[in-house]
Amino acid sequence: MTRKRMLQVVMGIVGSLFLIGLYGLAQWNKQHVFDQMLGSVYATLGVFLLLAIKSPSAHRSLIAFTAWSSLVHGGVMAVQAIKNLIPRADLLRAVLPLVLIGVLLIVLAPQRDSREAKAAVREDRRVRSAPPQAARL
Repeated sequence: MTRKRMLQVVMGIVGSLFLIGLYGLAQWNKQHVFDQMLGSVYATLGVFLLLAIKSPSAHRSLIAFTAWSSLVHGGVMAVQAIKNLIPRADLLRAVLPLVLIGVLLIVLAPQRDSREAKAAVREDRRVRSAPPQAARL
């Protein structure tokens, strides 16, 4: 399996897992306010990761944001668990997956100057420079 294909698989798994954040939005009560807020952010990130699967090199900043925000989130939770602010079990059920996601995405991240990214940028410029539909009539 190529590096690009491995990245696409990881993006698909992570994006799907992040969509589980929608579950938190279904809990409309005062006890789940934090779940709703964080769930909406992760669900949105999950949608964009799934959309970026076709052309990962054109979405390097999204991949980098997902990786680094996962590492930071995991780091904050690790400190909270060590200081007994959250359950220690969160070290395994939340910190470990977040760190794993961050490391995998950084290791598999596309190279900076790939032809695919340049082609995507050219295509984006071409689409943006095209006149709007109403002007074509």
